[in-house]
Amino acid sequence: MGNEVFVREVIPIDVKGGYLIDGFPYTGLANAIATESLVNTTSQFELAGVLDSELFPPISIVREEVPNFPARILVNKNLKVAVFSSYLTPHESIHRDVARAMLNWASEHKCAFIISSSAIKSDEDAPFVIGVGSTDAAKKKLREVDIPVLKNGTIPGIPGILLNEGMISNINVIVLLCKARDSGPDFKAGADICMAMSKLVPGASCNLSLLLDEAKNIEQNLKQTEQDAGPLRDAIYG
Repeated sequence: MGNEVFVREVIPIDVKGGYLIDGFPYTGLANAIATESLVNTTSQFELAGVLDSELFPPISIVREEVPNFPARILVNKNLKVAVFSSYLTPHESIHRDVARAMLNWASEHKCAFIISSSAIKSDEDAPFVIGVGSTDAAKKKLREVDIPVLKNGTIPGIPGILLNEGMISNINVIVLLCKARDSGPDFKAGADICMAMSKLVPGASCNLSLLLDEAKNIEQNLKQTEQDAGPLRDAIYG
């Protein structure tokens, strides 16, 4: 099986013409916080599958008495939105496999857009979200909701791979970039990204005060999970 990332679906999934949202944490936790917040503040998401790999830490993450795989697929059938949600940061050695799993899954399920995000560290006070699109349609989508489009920059990791593959294969990929303070918590950047996602996904909505409370709790849970998984991760990757 090697380092292949594979999907196991547990219910029928129909998100044709909809959205796949990448919820893996990267630099900081803003991306994972944003997607978890979107799920928690938008109703009717349900577990539809899991992602697994021989190189994922062997761990069960219990939330509200329920055991969970580290990486899950959560689906809102009414909105036609699927979220690839993860409690753990993927090791750099499997970034291409994770990205490939998302691209293949989105193609198989005929998703119209893949949305990812990341945080840009900055000490400036004014928050902002900008976007990058892999296609003209993706850039048009950003401009329609008044999200500025990045002209020049570097996007590392899985979001960068998604953009490159989307460009060459004509797959609509959007990556949202949010400024976060070096010394500040990630939950505020996560809330900003979640608000931007709600503009891109028809029917998704965010209550900002509730969102900030949710995001703060999610950041604490994610950090604890990363700490608990540390010894297992070290045993796998050295």
